[in-house]
Amino acid sequence: MVQARIIILLLLMLITWSIAFVFYKGSSGTCSIPEHCPDLEQTESTSNDIARICFANCNLDGKVDFEVFKKAIDGVDLFRPAKKIIAICDFTKPSTAERLFIVDLQKMKLLAKSLVAHGRNSGELMATSFSNQMNSYKSSLGFFQIGQKIKSPKHGDALLLEGLEKGLNDQARKREIIIHSADYVSDHFVKKNGRLGRSHGCPAVPAKVLQNIIPLLKDGALLYIHGNSSANSRS
Repeated sequence: MVQARIIILLLLMLITWSIAFVFYKGSSGTCSIPEHCPDLEQTESTSNDIARICFANCNLDGKVDFEVFKKAIDGVDLFRPAKKIIAICDFTKPSTAERLFIVDLQKMKLLAKSLVAHGRNSGELMATSFSNQMNSYKSSLGFFQIGQKIKSPKHGDALLLEGLEKGLNDQARKREIIIHSADYVSDHFVKKNGRLGRSHGCPAVPAKVLQNIIPLLKDGALLYIHGNSSANSRS
């Protein structure tokens, strides 16, 4: 009798695991965040396992630190963006390195990677200071909703950003923080100056990159800007 109960219990566990595996993989062999990855908040261990699967399938090892990627995934679960595409900007890297990564979480694919500038008062080669204040000319950290494509009088084509974290980046619209292109974001500028040029706080990218990423990001993708927080990061 006891053996029969054990066998039934094992069969139920196997069926449960099989159903969960099907949900994780999806009918197309991909993992959608968060719909096709159930119970992301169930346990820290489960959430880490799901993030590692997505991290590996997107071939991000050596490009993005896993902990940075995990924070980005947590933000997708929290803010539920309209698009399952996230742009991750890692300002712990020097401006000479590619530190913007655009990931399609539905297809588990790295769509683009690029140089990206930080604010001129955030630092020179490294971004070390961040702010939410008007006229600070510093980058802000945290999660942003990427809105519509606009035509900036100064920069041309650009993407609106809405800061989603109060006290951290919620002044982004008032500060006119947008994703735009700039000539000072280029390998040529790096070779000449030893670093990228710097913006007034916007995550600026090369012109060719901007044209490629606008259709991917506009109207609903999420941007996560990661950095080493300083004392004035919420100022």
